[in-house]
Amino acid sequence: MHCLVTGGAGFIGSHLTERLVADGHSVVVLDDLSGGSADRVPGPAELVVGSITDEQLVGSLFADQRFDRVFHFAAFAAEVISHSVKRLNYNTNLMGSVNLINAALRTDVSFFCFASSVAVYGNGEAPMRESSIPVPCDSYGNAKLAVERELEVTMRLQGMPFTAFRMHNVYGEWQNMRDPYRNAVAIFFNQIMRGEPISVYGTGSQVRAFSYVKDVVDVVSRSPETPAAWGRPFNVGSSATNTVLEMAECVRAAAGVAEHPIVHAPARDEVKVVYTATDEARSVFGDWADTPLSEGLARTAKWAAETGPTELKASFDIEIGGDRVPEWARHVEKRLAPVRR
Repeated sequence: MHCLVTGGAGFIGSHLTERLVADGHSVVVLDDLSGGSADRVPGPAELVVGSITDEQLVGSLFADQRFDRVFHFAAFAAEVISHSVKRLNYNTNLMGSVNLINAALRTDVSFFCFASSVAVYGNGEAPMRESSIPVPCDSYGNAKLAVERELEVTMRLQGMPFTAFRMHNVYGEWQNMRDPYRNAVAIFFNQIMRGEPISVYGTGSQVRAFSYVKDVVDVVSRSPETPAAWGRPFNVGSSATNTVLEMAECVRAAAGVAEHPIVHAPARDEVKVVYTATDEARSVFGDWADTPLSEGLARTAKWAAETGPTELKASFDIEIGGDRVPEWARHVEKRLAPVRR
């Protein structure tokens, strides 16, 4: 099949592109390279540098390429700061997605896969289930849920099948270590290599299910051939939970520096317990083995060491100022200040 992967030079998207190419599909990647790298796109795939927010570019690309399948992974993915960058969040995550949906309808795309997020559940009771009523608590979750609902309308009224995957805390090789706002595992490895203490927000007691990227991609790649999954959102990720502090301790163990200092940065206004029930996905796609956190972090540590310490670079600017900027975000801005000077 001829496939488009948006965000295919980024973290999860590049792993998905690699998998689709290995499975024998032809792949075009659309990525603006704000958080990704052209080096992550495997040779057989074609890279088009551009943004999903460019309606004209998206329309021309779909008309020229006539894709069979779309895997939409391009996003601004940083829920805890999303309310401070509302325009960026909604332009990218909502209107960019609408551009793709419209182009897919015009060119008779046969399947649309959407990378949604556990953020749609907000402060819902854990484990979070697909049967729960989603109530996002941030702008990022709002946008992701709106796209899910638009895809449901599109399938029901206009006949384009879709599957949405509500992913959470995905980590692994090729994660963006430059960005100081997001990707905690990558941030921690980079801090170790830069000789900086690991910065944990608040007490570190936040509960998460850290999900190894190849486990997630394996499920996602099979969605077009799984009609029972069409028209529905699915939770996908690990079933094992850890606190953020426990994860930080595992990161420094994987890096071979078990005594590396950990400091506690200002707490963030974030959901305290986030993990999902994945029995629905496992019943449709078949069970999968969750890569243990220690094993996934060992693989990530090897890649991080080969990559080396990375200079910090934010891919966006805060759209508000003054006291409305959260204290934890001001903490990040101080880390960025020497780079921006």
